[in-house]
Amino acid sequence: MQLASLAAQRSNCMKRRVGCVLVKDRRVMSTGYNGTARNTRNCNQGGCPRCNLVQGTAQALSTCLCLHAEENALLEAGRERIGEGCILYCNTCPCLTCSVKIAQLGISEVVYSQAYDMDRETAAILEEAGVKLRQFSPPCNGLIDIRFMFKQSCIQESPE
Repeated sequence: MQLASLAAQRSNCMKRRVGCVLVKDRRVMSTGYNGTARNTRNCNQGGCPRCNLVQGTAQALSTCLCLHAEENALLEAGRERIGEGCILYCNTCPCLTCSVKIAQLGISEVVYSQAYDMDRETAAILEEAGVKLRQFSPPCNGLIDIRFMFKQSCIQESPE
């Protein structure tokens, strides 16, 4: 989830900074963040009229010229590198439009940290498609002991 948050820092969106990481077999396949398309003006430089208007979030999304973080990560990975067994980590719950794309590609699980206005619709489409959706809960002290996680995975993977 920290990688998704780091990816979000690259965003140039005026409304929301979202980052996404696609992982398969514990390997990062792709990262993405929201922003305008390649070779176009950045959102924060007037590239997206919708984002530069004073509106609330989750309104008039169809007029937004920015790619969502999930879309960017999916496009960068390419269909042949993602699918069954792939987990999508995102610092914000995917919107309905991204959820349809996630379902189409056969991603197994979506893990997000921040809720979003459209969570119910997202949950419904992902559930119907057989994609597990869960909200990330960081440890109480905010620290994750990587050494413990590594030991646990070695124990689970060791043949006996």
